[in-house]
Amino acid sequence: MLRSTLLTAALSACALCLASWSIETDRSTEHTHGLFEIREEARRFISQENAKGHQQWDVLEPNLKILVPRCAVPLETQWTPKSLGRSKVSVMVICTVAVPNSVMRRWDVDVPVERKPN
Repeated sequence: MLRSTLLTAALSACALCLASWSIETDRSTEHTHGLFEIREEARRFISQENAKGHQQWDVLEPNLKILVPRCAVPLETQWTPKSLGRSKVSVMVICTVAVPNSVMRRWDVDVPVERKPN
């Protein structure tokens, strides 16, 4: 309870810092995996898919509220399975082994995509 109160106070006090924050500056650290690198992995996947020539896609930004531990192995990518109930097409960036932490052993982040305009 105290931790969440402190976090809320810190975030409120740093509104200017948050306003200047962007996915371009959200890089991986020793403990967290940056959304910039996650988006770049989705871009590599989509680049390969676009090269197949079936449909052309643009990668959008992942949810900026996501915070995940650093991945200890190379990231994997795939189309997000429709069975997960997503209403829009997205790419799933997967970490099968996170660095040791008390929160999660593995994670996946959905990165939305949209068809390129013709």
